[in-house]
This record gives sequence, C-alpha cells and structure tokens, in this order.
Amino acid sequence: MEEIISFKVEEEFSNKRLDQFLALVYPEYSRSFYQNLIENGFVLLDNSPVKKPSTKVKTGQEFTIIIPPPEPLEIEPENIPLEICYEDEDLAVVYKPPGMVVHPSVGHTSGTLVNALLYHFKNVSQYQGKERAGIVHRLDKDTAGLLIVAKTEFAHKELQKMFQDREIDKKYKAIVSGIVKKDHGLIDLPIGRSIYNRQKMGTVSTNLKDALTEYWVEKRFEKHNLTLVDIKLHTGRTHQIRVHFSAIGHPLFNDFVYGFKKSNLSSELAKNLSDKLNYHALVAYKLTFRHPRTSQILNVELKSLPKEIEEILQELSK
Repeated sequence: MEEIISFKVEEEFSNKRLDQFLALVYPEYSRSFYQNLIENGFVLLDNSPVKKPSTKVKTGQEFTIIIPPPEPLEIEPENIPLEICYEDEDLAVVYKPPGMVVHPSVGHTSGTLVNALLYHFKNVSQYQGKERAGIVHRLDKDTAGLLIVAKTEFAHKELQKMFQDREIDKKYKAIVSGIVKKDHGLIDLPIGRSIYNRQKMGTVSTNLKDALTEYWVEKRFEKHNLTLVDIKLHTGRTHQIRVHFSAIGHPLFNDFVYGFKKSNLSSELAKNLSDKLNYHALVAYKLTFRHPRTSQILNVELKSLPKEIEEILQELSK
C-alpha cells in the first residue's frame, strides 16, 4: 500500500532545493530516494507533479509525497566499515555512524547497518528475519552511537526482554539550543504520534505513552546560545530525546524536524558550524547492561565522540 504524506515549507527552509528540503524534514529516506520520486512524478505541488529535484521551495508551499509500496527486499552482506566496540559468542556492541539507517526498508535497500552485520559476523541472529538480523534496538538515521547486536537467538530473546523491562542503561550527549538553566533536571512528558504531523512524535497525541528523560548540564556556551548536556533515558520512546528537549524549548542543534532554527543562534560561528554539520548533534555514547548468559555487567563506552561533534565543541569552547 502506498504512503501519502504532506509537508509545509517553514521559513527556515525557504529557497532550499526540493530534494534537500524533503531529506531534512523527513530523513527516513535518502536524498537520492527523493530525487528518484521527484523525477518520476511522485512529489506534487498544488496537485501537479514537480519534476526537478533542484526546484527551490518557498515559504508556505505544501508538497505532497506519494511513496510507492515497497518491493520485496533482497538483503546482501556488504563490506561496509564497522567499528566493533565489544564482541563475544552471544552479542556485540557496534558503533553506528550518523547517516546510516539501521535496517533495510523502502528507499534503503543497501548501505544499512544490517548489510554490514551480515558481512562482518559469521553468525548473527535472524530471529526476527534477515532484514532485521541482530537488531534488538534502533537509533534514528541521523543519530550516531552504540547499538547492541544479538548473534544468537538466545541473546536476541533475552536482550529484547531486558529492553522491555528497562534494564539497559543508555547514556547520550547532545548539543541543544539555548542556555539550559538547571544543572540537573527530569523531563517527564508522555509521547505519542503527533496529531499535527503523523510522521513526527510529540507531546500532543491521542495515544500518549509515558516517557522520562534525565539530564545534566555539562557545559554552557553563553555567547553562542548553546548547551552541552549529558542524558540518561529511563524509557525508550521513538525520538524521545529530540521531542523532550524541543518541548522544553531547547531543540537539538541541527534538528530541523523538531524545531531547531539557526536564527536562534547568537553567533556567526555557531551558524557556520550548523551549515557544516549534516546531522543533529546527538550521540549514544555509553551502554551498561547485564550479559544475558553470564550475568556479568558490561560497560561499553565510545572512546571519543564523532569527529564533527568534537570539532564543533572545540570551536565553541574557544
């Protein structure tokens, strides 16, 4: 069944290319995927197809996208570089770079984390099918960070239960807009599918689920109107960190989907850094959990943040 979604152009996106605009507001699909849709007449403006990906969008325009039903997926192992942070017979912890989709879907049949897992690991759990081989939890396409991979069916089932029972400790770092005043805080706001845009999550919904985010301010960049925060998720809702910080007036740096605006930055340096970064500033940097077979407590942490984030923090600290 085809999917039909619509997006209205906000002032922040005016004069961007159509393919770039769509990839920014709905990053579930790649820019090349949107280019293909546009060229084949699946993107409409005022009920008429727009055939050029380079078309410049204007504030107030509303585009309708028709996404055809997916074709059966053929998933092949691919020799994609993969950073393995921990591995044993039952599981592994790997680093997913920003821009990489976790598992294949329409528009992303190759280049995903699953394609990489099938190549790098001789055995990986296919308990939930080949298209989700080894996957027990996910990160958004543009979120970098650590993911646990199940190599055996036993580990897959046990890890799923541990996630459901909230037994896995997940830590993140994020750069957010504005100066967060409290050194420590809890964001306790239920989350559900937004009633205003069904492709987004929000705190106004007909089907809200409890969501709790804890944070600590690590550094305030006063002259740039930005804050570095350390975050612990107590629940694991879709887009939880992004929605919660947007809801309290501090959307993530470069998260254009959830309210980030370059105009709120107070320095040219910060605006220039925004232009250079092609993903939102959120990193899942640490996982702490009990090994499903041995019960040993595992602490796996990134040695460093992504290069682009490290460079931004260095520039902001000058």
